[in-house]
Amino acid sequence: MTISNIKTENAARAVPAVARPAEPAHIVSSDAEAIAIAKRLAADFVKEAALRDRDRIWPVKELDAFSQSGLWSINVPRAFGGPEVSYATLAKVIEIISAADPSIGQVAQNHLGVVAAIRTVSDPAQQALLFAEVLRGTRFGNAFSEFGSRRAVDFETRFVDAGDHVVVTGQKFYASGALLAHLVPIVALDDAGRAWYAIAERDAPGLTVIDDWSAFGQRTTLSGTVLLDNVKVSKTHLVPGYKGYEVPTADGAIFQIIQVAVDTGIAQAAIDETVSFVRTKSRAWVDSGVDNAWDDPYTIQAVGDLTLRLHAAQALLEKAGYAIDRAILDPNAETVAEAQIVTAEAKILSTEIAIAATNKLFELAGTRSTLAEHGLDRHWRNARTHTLHDPVRWKYAILGKYFLNGEKPPLHAWS
Repeated sequence: MTISNIKTENAARAVPAVARPAEPAHIVSSDAEAIAIAKRLAADFVKEAALRDRDRIWPVKELDAFSQSGLWSINVPRAFGGPEVSYATLAKVIEIISAADPSIGQVAQNHLGVVAAIRTVSDPAQQALLFAEVLRGTRFGNAFSEFGSRRAVDFETRFVDAGDHVVVTGQKFYASGALLAHLVPIVALDDAGRAWYAIAERDAPGLTVIDDWSAFGQRTTLSGTVLLDNVKVSKTHLVPGYKGYEVPTADGAIFQIIQVAVDTGIAQAAIDETVSFVRTKSRAWVDSGVDNAWDDPYTIQAVGDLTLRLHAAQALLEKAGYAIDRAILDPNAETVAEAQIVTAEAKILSTEIAIAATNKLFELAGTRSTLAEHGLDRHWRNARTHTLHDPVRWKYAILGKYFLNGEKPPLHAWS
């Protein structure tokens, strides 16, 4: 067994749990309303995004507004009182929020993924119980990944059966959203080595969340270390996540499409910042023969190229959302593979445009755009950090194997 090398002497820095909302969350009525709410929230979230990034200020009121708006329950099935919007709409919502602040967009990712998994693998009684929590405004965090294991799929966290509950022991990292969650889904293995989501109360005895996330990007994703010392989880909250990957389901593509939307949001923000800066602050180059930076022919070409590539990524993102919708309605090897493939294509383009747009921002805007007062470096740092999820070199391999040899993608949360 590999022993995690995360240092736990900082457990005294444990962050206390937050209370569930006093009032029930809004329930979205339509796809159009979901988009409208996202735009309204984004207009507010962007105002202090640079300050939150610079000083690593947790987006507490922003997260409350986000989850209470109803956008955290938009993939709850209609049969259980949810909006069940298209995944094309869900992806657009995450993109809009992420263009304002991609840390906030990413915080919702695992919550929405777990909601999708519950739909796939839980029995009706468990679905009714957990979907009711989500509709009230309860936020799921995550305690999935581990730091010291050989591969991302090698989990050391385990649970033992204790009658009407299980007891979970282990250690997690990259726990986006866990700090301000109300419930924390923990990926833990049973005696047969199968992975379950053990959804624990955030304030459960033995569950400690440490604020030790130190990445240079996505600085306020509320991530860090989660320590699990004999944490009790009721079997009513033990979700058989492994079933989502035993047969073809859309679960993996759903986790992936949300990652794509965060990256297209980052790219959109970078292009918008480029245009704004060039139009208001940049100077024309000495040899350009023009008076205004926005008339520079090379700048014009570059902005056109970046926008074109973003639109291509967004088009694939929307296509992937509809492919996921079809795979949910009729899950089989073909529909699920289609959803995975289109999502992989979108992931490649979104990664490439996020990095290109955030890098090109400084080249086109000029030296003054690097001044700390503008806070524009956050876009590149966010892009470079977030695009490391699910590396695109393996997405290219998935596409090549599929189109050349007819080999379907693997079934897991990274595909």
